Amino acid sequence: MKKMNTSCKILALLTSAALFISSAAARIVTDETGHTAEVPDSLNRILITNIYPLPSVLTLYLNSADKIIGIHPSSMAAAQNGLLSEIYPDITKANTGFMKGNVLNIESVLKLKPDVVLVNAADKQSLSKLEAAGIPTVAFSTSAQKYDAVKTYKSWVKTLDELFPDHAKADKASKYAENVKALIEERTKSIAPQNRKKVLWIYQNQNNKVTTSGKNFFGQYWAEAVGAKNVSESIPAKTANAQVNMEQIYSWNPDVILITNFTPDTAENLIKNPLWAPISAVKNKEVYKLPLGFYRTYTPSADSPVLLYWLAKKIYPEQFKDIDLNNEARKYYREVFGIELTNEQLKKLFEPKPMKISTPTPGAA
Repeated sequence: MKKMNTSCKILALLTSAALFISSAAARIVTDETGHTAEVPDSLNRILITNIYPLPSVLTLYLNSADKIIGIHPSSMAAAQNGLLSEIYPDITKANTGFMKGNVLNIESVLKLKPDVVLVNAADKQSLSKLEAAGIPTVAFSTSAQKYDAVKTYKSWVKTLDELFPDHAKADKASKYAENVKALIEERTKSIAPQNRKKVLWIYQNQNNKVTTSGKNFFGQYWAEAVGAKNVSESIPAKTANAQVNMEQIYSWNPDVILITNFTPDTAENLIKNPLWAPISAVKNKEVYKLPLGFYRTYTPSADSPVLLYWLAKKIYPEQFKDIDLNNEARKYYREVFGIELTNEQLKKLFEPKPMKISTPTPGAA
C-alpha cells in the first residue's frame, strides 16, 4: 500500500477535527474584534497561539492549567521563569511545538484536537489557517485599546467571561484595576508638568543600542498612568521598533530608567556600565528591573494592577510611602483569583532573577 501523501493526511486530520468539534453542543462567542465563533459548550482542550501574555491570564482566571494543551514557546519561557509554573505546574505540560515565531503548523494543531484556539488578532495568517480547518478561533488584541494595558487586560477578561461563564471574573477584575488606577491618578494629578519624572524604558538592549517605547507602545501608557513623562514619546515608531543610541539618551537625561523582562539587563549591570554613568537616573541609582509575575509585567497581563502600584512607588516614593507592595499584591491575587502568595513568591515577583530571553516578535508582546 502506498504511503498517504501530505495533502491526504491533512484532509484526514481536518475531517477528524470537524467531527471532534461538531460532536459537542455549541454556542456563539463574540470576541473583542467583533469576530464570532461557534464554540463547544464545554471547553476542555484550549490552545493559545502567539498572544504571549494570555496563558497567564487564562490560567489565573480558571485557577488551573489542566485545560491548556498548547502555548507559544515564548509564553512557556516566561512561565518557567516567573510565578506561573510554580503556582500552576501543569502549564509546563502544554505543547509548544505547533508554532515557531509567527508560523503556525496547522497539521500539528489538528493533531492536538483543540476545542478552541485563542489567537493573536493581528496574526491574520494563523486566523485564516485555523478557520479554513474548521477550528473555532477567538481573537485577542494587544493594540485594540491603543496600548492601554489596563483596558486591554479588562477586555481580555470580558472575552474570557463569554468563553467560560461559570468562572466569570470580569466585573471583579475590572473594578479592582480601576480602583488602583483611580488612587494613583488622585495622588499624582497635582504634580506640575515640569516636576513630573522623566522615564526611559529599556525594552531591549543589544550592545547599547536600546529599543525603547515610543508613543505607540505600552511604555507610553504606563508612564502616563502614574503621572510620569516618557522621554521617548516623540518617537512615532510603533511597538518595539523604536531604537535609539546613547547620544539620544544623554540628551534626554532621564530621572528614572525602567528595564523590562524582554532583555537580560539588570539594574546592577547598567549602573556599573561607564557608558551610562553621566545619566541622572544612574547617578541617583533610580534604575529598576520590572517585576516578573505570572508574565512579563510590561505587557497587559493579570499582573497589571500590581505593576501600577510598583511603578507609582518607584517613581514617586513620597506620594506612595504608605503603600506596602507585598500587602497590595497579596490582597489582589487573593481577592480576584483566590490564590495566596507566600513571602518567597512575593520576593520572586519583585526581585526577579535574570532569565534566558526568548524574544517575541515585535508587537506580539
